Amino acid sequence: MSGKVVLVTGHQLYDEARALLDANGIDIVYSEERIDSAELAAIAAQHRVDGIIVRQGVIDDTVMAASDRLVVLSRHGVGVDLIDLEAATRRGLPVLKATGANASSAAEHTIGLIYALIKDFFALDRSVRQGHWGKHGHIGREIAGLRLGLIGCGAIGSIVARTATRLGMQVQVFDPATAVPDGIGRTSSLDELLTTSEVVSLHCPLTAQNMHMMNADTLWRMPRGAFLINTARGGLVEEDALIAGLQSGHLGGAALDCYAQEPPPQHHPLWQMSNVILTPHIAGAGRSGMKAMAMTSVKNVLDTFAGHPLRREVLANPAVVGGPLVSPAIKFE
Repeated sequence: MSGKVVLVTGHQLYDEARALLDANGIDIVYSEERIDSAELAAIAAQHRVDGIIVRQGVIDDTVMAASDRLVVLSRHGVGVDLIDLEAATRRGLPVLKATGANASSAAEHTIGLIYALIKDFFALDRSVRQGHWGKHGHIGREIAGLRLGLIGCGAIGSIVARTATRLGMQVQVFDPATAVPDGIGRTSSLDELLTTSEVVSLHCPLTAQNMHMMNADTLWRMPRGAFLINTARGGLVEEDALIAGLQSGHLGGAALDCYAQEPPPQHHPLWQMSNVILTPHIAGAGRSGMKAMAMTSVKNVLDTFAGHPLRREVLANPAVVGGPLVSPAIKFE
């Protein structure tokens, strides 16, 4: 394998993952953060990279065409919405995911956001810090008994489902393509889930077909006072419609880890809302999860270099080996 070069689209890689590449004689090239595809293509061409570990940035056909030695795209994570799958398939490039690597971390973050939102933790904290002791004026809500609807029940969603069930929540799932854990209800339609869930949490990848799936129509199907959690992809939610739903009082609150633009622009209306909790797209960034993502992304590269068969569970574009290209209206992780 010596003489091969891997581009990491970011400024760092977990120590153990870097050591694994070093041990196999692989040279590593890093890019700056928030770099555009033209700049990535220039780096790929300059170093004639054999593989790309995708941490951030858009990987389009320009990037793929830049190196005549490129044989694999390995995602440092599970979302592949920033990679042109059709272009990769045309070029015979497998796009591999770190499936399940950060699932526990992302699921724990989701449960934490549900707790913080429903129990008003941040609003109460601000109130106390401002000198208010509103013990007798606040009536809280219980998590147990609330109806939680999950859109998507893959590696992350299934952990959320099991954990929420143990907390006493009534969990139901809309995911036509994936088996759900034992004891978890499945709705026959998205509309059924939205109209019967007091908390809705998103756990599906972003595709061209489900862009803005939570919009002025679908958000208003949720019961008045319902809550929205999004730790998946910002593009799943039409933010103007979400803001309108929150301002009108139709929605009780929202907790977001991802946004239409990252970072969101200064003075974004969501920043001013007391019933919204915001985190900087770090749901899957726990220590164990980050290490697992890095190690899996590197192992996927090494397996490809070694000519090992591609594993279906990590392959985002099965058409590259003769299977159907994964692009249904809602394809769940």
